Amino acid sequence: MADTITPLTMPKFGLAMTEGKIASWNVQPGDTVDTGEEIVDIETTKITNGYESPIAGILRRQVAPEGETLPVGALIGVLADKETNDTDIDAFIAKFQSEFSSGAEEEEKDTESEPTIVEVGPLKLRVQTIGHGEETPILFIHGFGGDLTNWMLNQSSLANNRRSISFDLPGHGGSTKDVGDGKTSNFATTTSGLLDALNIEKAHIVGHSLGGAIALRLAEAHPQKVASLTLIAPVGLEKEIDKSFIDGFVTADRRKTLEPVLQKLVADKALISRNMVEGIIRFKRLDGATKSLQTIAEACFPDGQQVEDLRGILAGFNGPAQVIWGADDEILSADGAKNLPDKVKVTIVAGTGHMPQLEKASEVNALITNFIGK
Repeated sequence: MADTITPLTMPKFGLAMTEGKIASWNVQPGDTVDTGEEIVDIETTKITNGYESPIAGILRRQVAPEGETLPVGALIGVLADKETNDTDIDAFIAKFQSEFSSGAEEEEKDTESEPTIVEVGPLKLRVQTIGHGEETPILFIHGFGGDLTNWMLNQSSLANNRRSISFDLPGHGGSTKDVGDGKTSNFATTTSGLLDALNIEKAHIVGHSLGGAIALRLAEAHPQKVASLTLIAPVGLEKEIDKSFIDGFVTADRRKTLEPVLQKLVADKALISRNMVEGIIRFKRLDGATKSLQTIAEACFPDGQQVEDLRGILAGFNGPAQVIWGADDEILSADGAKNLPDKVKVTIVAGTGHMPQLEKASEVNALITNFIGK
């Protein structure tokens, strides 16, 4: 009867994840679940994220209780049809537990490279590359205050038959803190230099928020390097921006003051974990980090307004372009997706804030996969 039983195991959200905590179960034993339904919330060191059921069925067991921390791959629950008896389920769980070793994940981990430092002129950039193959590579550009882990639920999923690259912009994460004048055109020059350093002639560019504006500037200056544009809640398509978010992100230096600022990023506030908040506080304490953020904010968002109007660049881009926006974005209104050229594919993701690539990762991954081709 084992073929009628489906194990639910601790997922691997991102390259660095080795364990996760059961934050809360959204369904109870005996409940029927659909494929893709979020059945349990998993808390990691970066964010709390929903685990989607791999198939339709009945949740027969919650093997891991709420509050328990388990390694990636560990059994957390069991799906089975109603005809499967309890004895068979007990035997399945016992066999799984006796055979499971968290070391089994090492083989997968070995196939994923650790971040490396790549020199682009005088700058040192932290870069994460996954996958290989002949298809056109994909390059991810994060937003203001982010880093390459903003793509932890996307990068591996989009690495089939191609290189999938994320990196920390200057002034962010593990990269050089020198941001020059802090303008998007300057970051686009750096991004172009990174592509050259990686021997990539052309790539699909995925940019989020400020990274979307950088992607547009890259397309303007080096159109031959851009195979397609996927812009997720991009800066540059409207004037308004939540000034309190920008100011709060730059100035907040304690969890009590930073946490409500970060909660503006998502529709489901519970996704912002304590570990995520404390990680950003540690980053901001690095030499030059806060000054870099201030420089970017002053260059790109003076007086609570977006300084650049990049709609003309998007209209003039000759390659495929799509815009993805969370319907409940509190930082940049989804109104920015209105009145775009007909050639630009627009998707508004319901129940999602400023970071749909994290809140609705599966949906966003499917949108990108279908857009750039498998």
